[in-house]
Amino acid sequence: MKKLDHLAEIYNSYDTFIIDLWGVMHDGIKLNSKAIEAVDKLIKNKKKVVFLSNAPRPSNEVKKFLSKLKMEDRYLKNILTSGEAAMRALQDHKYGKFFYHLGPERDNSVFYKIKENKTSLEKCNFILCTGLFDNYEDDLKHYKDLLKNHIDKKLICTNPDLTVHRGDVEEYCAGSIANLFKSIGGEVVYFGKPYKEIYKMCFEDGEKTIAIGDNLNTDIRGANNMHIDSIFISNGVHRAEFKNENELLALSSKYKVKASYYQPQLIW
Repeated sequence: MKKLDHLAEIYNSYDTFIIDLWGVMHDGIKLNSKAIEAVDKLIKNKKKVVFLSNAPRPSNEVKKFLSKLKMEDRYLKNILTSGEAAMRALQDHKYGKFFYHLGPERDNSVFYKIKENKTSLEKCNFILCTGLFDNYEDDLKHYKDLLKNHIDKKLICTNPDLTVHRGDVEEYCAGSIANLFKSIGGEVVYFGKPYKEIYKMCFEDGEKTIAIGDNLNTDIRGANNMHIDSIFISNGVHRAEFKNENELLALSSKYKVKASYYQPQLIW
């Protein structure tokens, strides 16, 4: 993993840039102006930019959120979310017809076309996990107790991330529930990074592609799975796990992944 001072040094080697949103382009509260500048330069240089997010909502909902953060429309043409990919599978009844929604109401848009099929945990064919309930955002034991008698049903996870930082506050994501469900003997189906299927929707064979993200488990592992180059943004989800450059480099071994480059934040 080589330190990269400026994206401008290497951008001409690639056709397509798959860029994570939360942790790279914004922190859940405000946009990262340096990252916006980098994307602007890529687009002006005729590069293809795809924002790939593990947000458990349809792509259009994420576009609305980015617009509220004042991201300009010209940057919002290519957005793909894990929620969008999951929504397509759910509408095809790939895992059965009736589901139980485990997650906050703000994620209801992921199943709005099949909302009449929402039911109880006892009656469902599968569990649709988009996150944690608003009343139990920090209590993983609650979910263990809730799910322990339902491990015969598949859990569909629409956000493989374990945690995210909203500003400076760390929050659990659906991936933490999925890990818990597996630990008690349940089966999990994931949509999003680092799984290959969602990347196949981002670029074609022959496109020289690089992925940029702050999560070693999802962004960088996903790039490794696809055998494409990557840039690890170190001042993101893993920022509390190292104190200096040597410890940062050791993180790759800890997570068993390999990034091509790293930057504290995305800088042109």
